[in-house]
Amino acid sequence: MPLVECVPNFSEGRDGARVDALIAAMKLPGVYLLDREMDADHNRSVITLVGEPEKVAEAALLGVGKAAELIDLTHHTGAHPRVGATDVVPFIPIEGVTIDDCVALAKKVGREIWERYRIPVYFYEAAAERPERTNLENIRKGQFEGLREEVLENPDRTPDVGEPRLHATAGATVVGARKFLIAYNINLNTPDVGIANKIAKAIRSSSGGLRFAKGMGVDLKARGLAQVSINLTDFEQTPIHRVFEMVKREAERYGCQIVGSEIVGLVPKKAIEMTADFYLQLENFSPAQVLENRLAAALSGVPLEAPGKLAALARPFLDAVAEPSATPGGGSVAALAGALAASLGQMVAGLSRKKKSQAAHVPELTAVIADLRAAAKNLAEAIDRDAASYDAVMATFKLPKDTPKDAARRDDAIQRATRGAAEVPMQVAKAAVELYERLGQLEAISAASMLSDLRVGRLMAAAGARGALENVAINLESITDAAYVAAMRNRAAALEARLASSPVTAAR
Repeated sequence: MPLVECVPNFSEGRDGARVDALIAAMKLPGVYLLDREMDADHNRSVITLVGEPEKVAEAALLGVGKAAELIDLTHHTGAHPRVGATDVVPFIPIEGVTIDDCVALAKKVGREIWERYRIPVYFYEAAAERPERTNLENIRKGQFEGLREEVLENPDRTPDVGEPRLHATAGATVVGARKFLIAYNINLNTPDVGIANKIAKAIRSSSGGLRFAKGMGVDLKARGLAQVSINLTDFEQTPIHRVFEMVKREAERYGCQIVGSEIVGLVPKKAIEMTADFYLQLENFSPAQVLENRLAAALSGVPLEAPGKLAALARPFLDAVAEPSATPGGGSVAALAGALAASLGQMVAGLSRKKKSQAAHVPELTAVIADLRAAAKNLAEAIDRDAASYDAVMATFKLPKDTPKDAARRDDAIQRATRGAAEVPMQVAKAAVELYERLGQLEAISAASMLSDLRVGRLMAAAGARGALENVAINLESITDAAYVAAMRNRAAALEARLASSPVTAAR
């Protein structure tokens, strides 16, 4: 069964009866309430729903309608920025659903919010219709009060759906699609929110801090504390423990300390496993060692680790490549080469971390393992993304072309799909080149006995990058937009130059 998660945020965190009413409005058959969070300082509640896409979408719409009845933003105050009674409605793929499916769902819900309730809608993250609206903070600039005035005069603040004015009491709603987000707050032993703001600026991606981290300072007046409120949009690439450590160091610069932290809503078990692995410095840790994971696998009949010889693990993919079908093809193989390179790097860093000779480099090696784990996951996922992008191109050639209008629509679809088929291997090439460089840097801190494995990894990364660039080149030949083709070829040349600048030398 396809499953989607929806996490509507409502501008009410002090009146439990109102939050109960919001939840009651969203209770539909097939929609499951996983969590509810209320915060009086933020004056905000976060509700987590999961279920089949269409049912969850309808539940979210009913919640928006109920919030418009119960919440009047003209009388609302709280520490958290907001532009709407229902401030934000993100859709997240869980099972059998892609991010593109969630984008389509978000667009449908956004249009329906306007049609039913006359509340204007902005789209953000993967559903954004303007690049500057990808980031939620740009849409919420000025909050309800500022946006209410500016939208009347500034075309850049016009909603994506609806008239250029906010609902009198419910404001606007921001709807989008995104990956799983972890809302993580860190409290400081100071009431000075200025310090929290400085720390937030240091860690957030938009200010040059940690990738996939957003942050702001919040005044917890009731507790006499300042808080660094953080959203992690990709916890595998920017894990919780890395954020905690950076906030801790920044706090020490200002003479204060962390007194506690909290997770708002739900958190994937993997995020906690990664944090435990980091702080305990577990050697050769595997999620299969977690009792609940092993038990769930046993009950489901799906083993966590496939038994048998190593060749048996590789055989299914090798057989799939060998089949006389276009996918998986060279692009998927290039992505696999990159993923193998990242995995070899993890092995080298993990074994080096155990060597007495490398004791001085343990913190660096530990951080590198997390980076390489994320790179391996990204490149492994690209195996399917590449195949899917090619299949999408093939599908467009089956579109009707009987009339001039049909033919034009078909040609446009072919061009758009071919761009997608060029973008995926370009992303693989970029990731593989970054990995190639990262593995080169690892030579200086890894054990000498691991040098051959490390260099095999670099050669695999280079092969993955160059293989991906071959797929970029072949797709560009079918694209008619000369400016786009030139820009992509320039990007490819720059990546090739980075590979050539630090060639792999033979181990001695």
